[in-house]
Amino acid sequence: MAVRWWAFPLLLVFSLAAVGSLILGFAAVVIYPTLPTLDVLTDYQPKIPLRIYSADGQLIGEYGEERRAVVSLDQVPQTLVNAIVAAEDERFFQHGGVDYVGVARAALSNFASGGVSQGASTITMQVARNFFLTKEKTLTRKFNEMLLAFKIESSLSKQQILELYINQIYLGQRAYGFAAAAQIYYGRPLAELTIAEHAMLAGLPKAPSRFNPVSNPARAKLRQQYVLRRMGELGMITKEQLSGAASAESTVRQSLGSFQVRADFFAEMVRAQMFERFGEEAYTRGLRVHTTLLSDHQRAAYQALRKGLIDYDRRHGYRGPEAYADIAGELTDERLEDALHDYSDSDDLRVAIVLDAAPKQVRVYRPGGERIVIAEDGLKFAARMLGEKAAPNQRIRRGAIVRIAKDEKGRWHLTQIPGAESALVSADPRTGAIRALVGGFDFNRNQFNHVTQAMRQPGSSFKPFVYSAALERGFTAATVVNDAPLTFTAAQTGSEPWEPKNYDGKFEGPMRLRTALARSKNLVSVRILQAITPQYAQDYIGRFGFDPKLHPPYLTMALGAGTVTPMQMLGAYSVFANGGYRVTPHFIERVEDSKGNVLMVNQPQVAGESAERVIDARNAFIMSSLMRDVVRAGTATRALRLKRGDLAGKTGTTNEFVDAWFSGFQPNLVAVAWMGFDQPRTLGRNETGGNTALPIWIDYMAVALKNVPEEGFTPPAGVIALQVDPLTGVRSAAGGISEYFYQEYPAPDHAESLPGAEKIPEDARNQLF
Repeated sequence: MAVRWWAFPLLLVFSLAAVGSLILGFAAVVIYPTLPTLDVLTDYQPKIPLRIYSADGQLIGEYGEERRAVVSLDQVPQTLVNAIVAAEDERFFQHGGVDYVGVARAALSNFASGGVSQGASTITMQVARNFFLTKEKTLTRKFNEMLLAFKIESSLSKQQILELYINQIYLGQRAYGFAAAAQIYYGRPLAELTIAEHAMLAGLPKAPSRFNPVSNPARAKLRQQYVLRRMGELGMITKEQLSGAASAESTVRQSLGSFQVRADFFAEMVRAQMFERFGEEAYTRGLRVHTTLLSDHQRAAYQALRKGLIDYDRRHGYRGPEAYADIAGELTDERLEDALHDYSDSDDLRVAIVLDAAPKQVRVYRPGGERIVIAEDGLKFAARMLGEKAAPNQRIRRGAIVRIAKDEKGRWHLTQIPGAESALVSADPRTGAIRALVGGFDFNRNQFNHVTQAMRQPGSSFKPFVYSAALERGFTAATVVNDAPLTFTAAQTGSEPWEPKNYDGKFEGPMRLRTALARSKNLVSVRILQAITPQYAQDYIGRFGFDPKLHPPYLTMALGAGTVTPMQMLGAYSVFANGGYRVTPHFIERVEDSKGNVLMVNQPQVAGESAERVIDARNAFIMSSLMRDVVRAGTATRALRLKRGDLAGKTGTTNEFVDAWFSGFQPNLVAVAWMGFDQPRTLGRNETGGNTALPIWIDYMAVALKNVPEEGFTPPAGVIALQVDPLTGVRSAAGGISEYFYQEYPAPDHAESLPGAEKIPEDARNQLF
């Protein structure tokens, strides 16, 4: 009788199990045919972002909703495969898609907790969920996930499934797949990572946000230790490897949004062009754009521009904190983090909030919990804002949002983000290939690209184009023109009466054109333009790529009163550097798809081959010779510290020191530097092109030309060298200086016989002296 009572409960259990199995079997039979096809897996087409590379292969930009780099399984180190299996699915190579032991364990845990807290997902089930299902924790979704796992396992090999997982899984920071995560978190490919780094990445799939090694380093470390421990328990690594990896210091990059080469403005130009060509597909089809940029040039340009702006800013004093936050009461890290939430670092200029301030010591808090004490020399720049005499809206006090940076000795000091802006762009003058481009101080703060968008007055850096026009009208480098006062009516200038002055307010009388350009004599330039006529000059400058409409035909054109961009100046000065050819600046070499198929190749015009000649080779040579003297003995002598004899260029400063320029070149490289305020106002007394823009150009060229042999300027056919009197410009048998001339316009025998005088109206000719 007792046996029968025991048999009934057992029979009931078995019956319920049988019914449940029948129901599950029936559900599987009904649902299985409705499961999605596996085409998306067998023909895997991930959304691969647009990637932009320098000419030497450095990644400088990436655009797309998903950061992804697809790799084949044979490109994945075995230690990473082991780490993934240890962390996510230790029986992956034994089960058929569902790990029943894991399912039973999860079921017991869920029953005990009264909810769905564990899922026991295998790698195959995660692939099914990532491609076909949602992440909601319901029994229905889990059942469908298991059925899909069976279907996947019956159609794909374990190696194919693992490869899909490695490329598809989300790992935080918009990174999909382990190859992308390796670059984002460590800045290196998978093959170069250590066991500790592989374990860190393998710990991310479980909870990418919670175990993010940048935002949650403590939790990430615990997860990494768990993965390493499991690898040791499963015999995947030795005890020595486990010990070494467990004690290894973190090498995670703290600035996840940056690239090794800072080229944000340049990369944005490329992105815009790719979107114009390919539309939204530009961000998903894995385009690889190979550009003309040289990474060492770009680094030098970026550093030179920032240094130039910071040096300028320090000359004009500390303006006060950026803002103030109300942090009265207890200074908890949470409150301080909230106060700094809307502020971010600008490269090495770090944001901080002042905890307390005194004339000899300031204590600040940095995001992440770092507290820093700044004292002594670190306070000098901002010392006047530390006392009680400072205005309340400029005083450094508790709650002030400030910038700090380390000096060359690693000591913190107070600094600030410059208020002015700058631009630097360089190119190969023979092809127009851009080698470096920095459109402003910080792209994240101001996306306005000053290289291509800033229309500014060029000042005296425009004079070479007027002088070039004069050479075509019969002037020579030895022509003597009077540096003396002039006065013009409103009708002559097109606006109001005008009495041009030289920068130093002095007049030096008659001088040769070579001397006048080297010393940037305004009155000589005005007289030259008056002689050749503004209308002729307006037409002539179009040869260099300028828009004549932006340079009205008035005498003020001689002093650069029109408007240009640094990019236009780059193209224009390239004409002088390459011997008279107009080349269009370009920045893309070729575009490939994700499989390496070439979709687009740029075929630039080359000076001396396919490019159009726009000025005579003799004109280009003589103008280059004149601008070499600007460096040797004129307004750009600072550049002599580069210790090269093949540099030429021209400074530029506009009225009231609003814009500062230097445009210069060497036969293989042309570069333009500009500085000014976005809302035009004076940079300050003596902030000339030679004092403000030229140092940026020099710092860049010092790196760009470091291993480039010095190259001479060889006169082309039709140019002759004659001895002339340095005061009169006429031929001199003895005691003269050498000067270059067009063969048909040699130096005159008498001062009054101006070469090519028949080309110049008599009334204008009379104004020269």
